[in-house]
Amino acid sequence: QVQPVESGGGLAQAGGSLKLSCAASGRTFSSTPMGWFRQAPGKEREFVAAISWSSSSTSYADSVKGRFTISRDDAKNTVYLQMNNLKPADTADYYCAVLRYYIAGQAMTISGVSSWGQGTQVTVSS
Repeated sequence: QVQPVESGGGLAQAGGSLKLSCAASGRTFSSTPMGWFRQAPGKEREFVAAISWSSSSTSYADSVKGRFTISRDDAKNTVYLQMNNLKPADTADYYCAVLRYYIAGQAMTISGVSSWGQGTQVTVSS
């Protein structure tokens, strides 16, 4: 079973960048689709990005498309979220997710997550 642990959150100014990392234990990481979700204060957890097990396909929420990039390094059992041109609306706790499945071009739902990381906080100031 793959267990994720996030790192890399922090404070950034609007227009700045941050890169989140998710180190995942487990021998099946390379064959497991992975994703990122986020939850802002008082709001529901929402999909951000997902990547297929082979890195051949990625999907993004409309709100981050063109600004965020998800990638993975199977040799390091790590998935990344590069966040550029950050906006105050991106302020949230970000969660790495092990996905049960992946469908190209579609947003993932919470029901499609088999395990979560503990979360890392991202704060964007204006």
